[in-house]
Amino acid sequence: MSFLYAVIAVETVLLIVTSAFALRFGMKLLQVEDTLEECLDVLDKRYSSISKVLEIPLFYDSPEVRKVHEDIKLARDSILLVANTVAKIDETQEDQNER
Repeated sequence: MSFLYAVIAVETVLLIVTSAFALRFGMKLLQVEDTLEECLDVLDKRYSSISKVLEIPLFYDSPEVRKVHEDIKLARDSILLVANTVAKIDETQEDQNER
C-alpha cells in the first residue's frame, strides 16, 4: 500500500510541475501575441505614411534621388510582406482553434 501512495505522490508532484510550466508557457504566448499586435499596428501606420510619400511625384531627376525613391518602395513592400506573413500565421492559428 505504501508503494501505491508513493506513486500517487510522485504523479501529483509531476502534475503540479507540468501545470506550472504550462501556465508559464501560456502567459509567454499571450505576451508574444500582444507584442505582435502592437508591432502590426506600427507597421500599418508606417506603411500608410510611406505610401503617402510615394504618391508625391518626383521633380528632381538625380539618380541618387531615384535610387532612394526605389529603396523606399522596396521598404514599403517589405513592411507589407512582414505584416501579411504575421497576420497569415495568426489567421491560420485561429482557423485551427475553430475546428
